[in-house]
Amino acid sequence: MMQVTKDSVVRFHYILKNDEGQVIERSSKEQATAYLQGHGGMIRGVQLALEGKQAGDTFNVTVHPNDGYGERVGDSIQSVPVKHLTGAKKWRPGMIATVHTEKGQRQVSIVKMGKFMAKVDTNHPLAGQILHFYIEIVDVREASQEEISHGHAHGTGGHHQH
Repeated sequence: MMQVTKDSVVRFHYILKNDEGQVIERSSKEQATAYLQGHGGMIRGVQLALEGKQAGDTFNVTVHPNDGYGERVGDSIQSVPVKHLTGAKKWRPGMIATVHTEKGQRQVSIVKMGKFMAKVDTNHPLAGQILHFYIEIVDVREASQEEISHGHAHGTGGHHQH
């Protein structure tokens, strides 16, 4: 049975809880998350936990900020034109928006909304938090050359278009 190593594609289900035990996120029951090991695209704590596992394995992993989304950075409030926020039609403080930056997509938290400008916190919404993942590996396979050159999994649960 194949183990998770660099350049393998892992499909898995997960449940992510915060330190208070509240569910923050979970994979869809119909579609496992597909991920190419060893190419980024996943927080370090989960990458390390997946290494060497195989299909059928279920486990829990606790990820501290240094292996997750980092510590919160103070004074990280920025003004962004409202037209650059994607993810909803009407914005309220506390909501999470996606902003396209020169470094790619980034999640931000809305702090205050104006008519044309929004004040956003550029810390990742999960920065500074201890995260608890329950992971169930569905299958593991070798990545195609195309997936390796693109740096992510293709097909169900992965990236379809570029």
